[in-house]
Amino acid sequence: METRDNTAIANPLSPLENLSGSPVLPHITANTDVEAVAAWLAEYQDSPQTWKCYRREAERLLLWLKAQNLTLGQVNRDVLRHFENFLADPQPSAQWAGPTKPRHHPQWRPFRGGLSPASRRQSLIILQGLFSWLVEAGWVRHNPFRLMRDKSRRLNNQAPRIERYLERELWGWFWQWLNQPAGKGERDRYEMARRRFIFGFAYLLAPRVSEMADARMGDFHQSEGRWWWSVVGKGNKVAHIPLPADMLECLAEWRQTLGLATTPPHHDDTPVLRALDKKRGIGHNQLYRLIRETFNEAANALEAAEGSPANIAALRRATPHWLRHTSITHQAQAGISLRHLADSARHSRLDTTARYLHNEAIEWHQQQQRHQIEPRVTQDDAETL
Repeated sequence: METRDNTAIANPLSPLENLSGSPVLPHITANTDVEAVAAWLAEYQDSPQTWKCYRREAERLLLWLKAQNLTLGQVNRDVLRHFENFLADPQPSAQWAGPTKPRHHPQWRPFRGGLSPASRRQSLIILQGLFSWLVEAGWVRHNPFRLMRDKSRRLNNQAPRIERYLERELWGWFWQWLNQPAGKGERDRYEMARRRFIFGFAYLLAPRVSEMADARMGDFHQSEGRWWWSVVGKGNKVAHIPLPADMLECLAEWRQTLGLATTPPHHDDTPVLRALDKKRGIGHNQLYRLIRETFNEAANALEAAEGSPANIAALRRATPHWLRHTSITHQAQAGISLRHLADSARHSRLDTTARYLHNEAIEWHQQQQRHQIEPRVTQDDAETL
C-alpha cells in the first residue's frame, strides 16, 4: 500500500524494546507504516470489497498522520480524539474533500465531505482492528482504542440496529417500477431484464455485490429435487443457500433473455450476470454503479410522481449493500427463524443477524398505543353514558 503521493511513512519506534531493554523485532516484514498496513490488508485479499473498504479507512489515517508529522506508533488517546474530530470535518476542505475521482486523478481526495456519526463509528471500528493486529505484529506498543471509555461511542459488539434498508412498502413500489413495460428496442428490453434479475437476485438471496458479480451459472444446482445456490463468501467459506421459488423463476426468465434453457446445466462455469454481448461477465465496480444508477433513476421517478420525500431520500442514499440489509430484514419480518436467517446471511454470530430483527420494536409500538391521556370512548360506551 502507498500513500497518495507515494511517500513511505517510517516508524522511528521500531524495533520495539522488551522490558529488559533488548530490541524486539516486528513479526512482519515491514520497514514503514505503509508496509505494515499493507501486510494487514493482505489478510483480506480474498475479500475484495472488505479489502477496498479497509484500505480507504487506513489510507485516510496514514495521510492524516503524515500531515501531523506522526507515525502509527505515536497514536495515543489524544491523537485519536483529534482524528475523530477530523473525520467529522476534514479541514482544510480543499485539501481533503472533493467529488469522486479515480484514485490517481490529480483532483482525487480521500473524502467527499465530513463523515456521519455512523460512518465515523464504522471507520474507528475498522482502525481498532488494524491496531489490534499491529500490536500482535509487534509494530506498535499499544492499541489506543482500548482507552476509549465514552459509553456512547464504545467500539464493541453492541452495534445499533440495521436501519439502512428499504421498508417493505417502498420495496413494493420499487419492484413494481422495475417491472414496468420495457422500451421497444432490443437493448432496452435486455437492460430492463438484467436489472430485474439483479435486484431479484439481491433481494431473494442477500448476496454481497462481489458475490453477485462473481456468480457462475453452475452455482445454481439441484440436489434431491431442491434447488440451491453455492457461494464462496468472506474468508473463502462455502455456503449452500436454498432457492425460493421466486428466485428460480427469476433465474429462468433471465436465462430465457440470454437465449438459454430455463435451468443451468451441471458445472456450467459461464457468468450469471453478463454484458451487452450476453457472454462476458460484468465487474464489481460496474455492478455497483449499475445498482446506484437504478436507485437514483427510481428516486427521480418517485419524485415525479410526488411520492413521499422520505422514500425519495432513501432511494437517493441507497447503496448496493442496502439490498442485502433489505433482504435480511424482510426475511426476518416474514418469520424466518434466526438460526436459518443467520445461515442464509452467512453470519458467524447470531447477534449480528439479530440486528436485523425489528419485530420486537413493532410489537412494542403497538402495545404502547394502550397508554392514553384519556380513555377513548367507543360507540357502545357512549350509549351507556
